[in-house]
Amino acid sequence: MQLGIFTIGDVTQDPTTGETPSENERIKATVAIARKAEEVGMDVFAMGQHHNPPFVAPANPPILMAHLAAQTEKIQLGTATTLITTTDPVRIAEDYSYVQHLADGRVDLTLGRGNTGPVYPWFGKDIRQGIPLAVENYQLLYRLWREQSVNYSGRFRTPLQGFTATPRPLDDVPPFVWHGSIRSPEIPEQAAFYGDGFFHNNIFWNKEHTERMVDFYRQRYEYYGHGSYDQAIVGLGGQVFMAKNSQDAMRTFRPYFDNAPVYGHGPSLEDFTEQTPLTVGSPQQVIERTLSFRGYAGDYQRQLFLVDHAGLPLKTVLEQMDILGEEVVPVLRKEFDAARPAHVPEAPTHESLVARHAAGKNPIPGGGPDSQAAKDRAQQAEAAQRDHENAK
Repeated sequence: MQLGIFTIGDVTQDPTTGETPSENERIKATVAIARKAEEVGMDVFAMGQHHNPPFVAPANPPILMAHLAAQTEKIQLGTATTLITTTDPVRIAEDYSYVQHLADGRVDLTLGRGNTGPVYPWFGKDIRQGIPLAVENYQLLYRLWREQSVNYSGRFRTPLQGFTATPRPLDDVPPFVWHGSIRSPEIPEQAAFYGDGFFHNNIFWNKEHTERMVDFYRQRYEYYGHGSYDQAIVGLGGQVFMAKNSQDAMRTFRPYFDNAPVYGHGPSLEDFTEQTPLTVGSPQQVIERTLSFRGYAGDYQRQLFLVDHAGLPLKTVLEQMDILGEEVVPVLRKEFDAARPAHVPEAPTHESLVARHAAGKNPIPGGGPDSQAAKDRAQQAEAAQRDHENAK
């Protein structure tokens, strides 16, 4: 189980002091949080991509990833998310390959459509085409990382003739891709088609919704022949705030929750924590709640926590990470790993992907010859041939 932190980089006023960090302060704080994540023994630090206030998450995440790669040694650097709809696939292919080399392979990315509608016209795209953009752009990105001299023509960008993206991926193995979605089934379908991972941010929705999304992805992953239902690669998000006892945690976090730009001025803190995975309480409560995710998501591979949102000062965030590192993460790692059956894979790393590539076991998009998808295609072809012969 990979355990880590993800950030959306919001610049939000601290409701208890009235102070708002400058963009410079928030950017430097993000770097401090990433370094702290490695210091306390976490496996992953992931950053969002935004192009608008009140966020300073990088508009081009590889810039921050490269900076962090130079200041860390072990932690995996990821995104949450990379905007596949409004970022040109050629740019993604080249930028993420470049930072993959700088980070010695400690890079992966989560592709998504984001949560800011106006970003589409800012980059000349139509929000009504969000799903087709996500599908087509990834088709091209997938090829750019695996083929040279690519010829391409599609709906949403100019054609390519004999184009080779540089640099080539490290060890000829692209960064692992997670496909992130809160509600659209087309995205877990896409993840399953390619044999990639599926990430559900697991923040705003009840567990029944998350369970349906993950279950659909697992079914389709097996259908395309990439592994059994329980071998699909799943990641979840979550939000936590902790104190030694739950009363102190609720009292301290309440003003931040009540005024948060994302969920403030809506349901009460009590209702929100009951109906969503947000956990505000003691470290033991966070452990128990997080372990319960396995009950509706199955044995999954990555758990990321959001801890630096809603105007929380850096000092408080770093204290939260100390608690995670000292009291929560070691227990979660032990319990999750003990519960995971031997045939369920761990989260992919560059090393494991290189070994898979060397063994010739890379996933086949759409399913290999022994997959249910291939059998269904053969049956459809036979039926079409019979119809054609009967029509003569």
